[in-house]
Amino acid sequence: MTQPSLSLVDTDPAELAVDAIVIGLHSQPDQDGALLPASGAESIAAAFDGKLTSTLALLGATGAPGEVTKLATLGTVTAPLVVAVGLGDEPSGSAPDLETLRRGTGAAVRALAGSATVALALPVPDDADAPAVLRATLEGALLGGYRFAGYKTKPQKGRREPVGALQVHVPDAADEAAQAELTRAAVVGRAVRQARDWVNMPPNMLRPATFADLIAEAAGEAGLAVEVLDFEQLKAGGYGGIVAVGQGSEAPPRLVKLTYTPEGVAEPKRVALIGKGITFDTGGVSIKPAAGMWEMKSDMAGAAAVAATMLAIAAVKPGVAVSGYLAIAENMPSGSAYRPGDVITMFNGKRVEVFNTDAEGRMVLGDAMARACADGADYLFETSTLTGGQVISLGKRISGLMGSEEATALVKSAGDAVGEPSWPMPLPDDVRKGMESEIADICQTNANLDRAGHMLQGGVFLREFVAPGVEWAHIDIAGPGYHSGEATGYWTKGGTGVPVRTLLRVVESL
Repeated sequence: MTQPSLSLVDTDPAELAVDAIVIGLHSQPDQDGALLPASGAESIAAAFDGKLTSTLALLGATGAPGEVTKLATLGTVTAPLVVAVGLGDEPSGSAPDLETLRRGTGAAVRALAGSATVALALPVPDDADAPAVLRATLEGALLGGYRFAGYKTKPQKGRREPVGALQVHVPDAADEAAQAELTRAAVVGRAVRQARDWVNMPPNMLRPATFADLIAEAAGEAGLAVEVLDFEQLKAGGYGGIVAVGQGSEAPPRLVKLTYTPEGVAEPKRVALIGKGITFDTGGVSIKPAAGMWEMKSDMAGAAAVAATMLAIAAVKPGVAVSGYLAIAENMPSGSAYRPGDVITMFNGKRVEVFNTDAEGRMVLGDAMARACADGADYLFETSTLTGGQVISLGKRISGLMGSEEATALVKSAGDAVGEPSWPMPLPDDVRKGMESEIADICQTNANLDRAGHMLQGGVFLREFVAPGVEWAHIDIAGPGYHSGEATGYWTKGGTGVPVRTLLRVVESL
């Protein structure tokens, strides 16, 4: 995983010796759609003697969000190429819409693959909005330019390497706040890229033990404390859910705990982050349809996000104590697999009647959440590719959000700020009533196998494993955790890294 180098510059953009320079372009509906260079592009526009926007219009530019238009400069400015990215309508204030800027920057940097050095002369106001705008620009550039290395044995004809170096134009390159954003962006970029790399790995190369080892190695290098429980330790420790799901595979399960302890804080708040790490999900005995099953390599996206967030936490060093719990297993059908009708005793002693072995995520998460509460947590945030119901209800961009009022409000606010939106969903009493078991404490799914409120069933089940008094939130990323379409904005095909940036912001807010 190679990330572009980052630097801030305050040299006149028209004089920067780079391969390409990116500027913003607004549309003006009140003026019949006439184009307007965004703030930061003034010297570039002046160099074109007032003909920049008309020339871009001839090339088809409209200023629509995310639209990328390339223009050879022919010596008009130092860079041989100007790339205009659409930022939509001219903003009413000094700052552009952050998500529009984030996505547009990502699209532009991705379109410039093959360039060694790219400069971004995008709107960064010289006021209180500057840090947020700079953060959006940097994150969009780093994430939009990501590409998974892959496993090709021969170089692909015409394949261009991602941008190697990024220069971002700001009013004052020596400004401490701007430099702090640069440092933070590099940390966040590496974390999200690491999460994406793990999700994009093929399942035969990322079985439970391997995934646990990779996480432990990265965490150890970051200075985090690491604990890994193997299959025998899980059985001895009473982790019935993780054992049940993992026992059908020849690659046994793992539970990984990563711990960050702040220095100089007497009684820090205690935060637990929980991630679902099903390295491949066949559905087990309740096997999935074959079509599209290959995407089930991404069923560990929650664990990848939590592990990557912990790496970022180790670097930014917030004043709270944070532990990450990664429940890792492979859900396979075999003679030793768990079955519909089984009753499983979970870590907290609750007994679960299994109706569908494809609802395995809640089984491993229940154990991990109960362990986190037993260790002591004030806040618990769990994320998982849990239910197809999330995609049906909220689509591919918006995560489902359930839990206690304070914790869900923290997640929603953080997600809105970083461009990873979520939507609070209820945990109705009638859904819990439908999960009553005649022989155990709770059914794993609706007792009548009714899929109504499918996403909510997952949240209701997980609530059973949260200790009283713990603020908690469940973030269902079944849609947002993996992007199967063509690259768009700062999302590339494959793992997205959602919700690394949300979790990090939540922790920082505490």
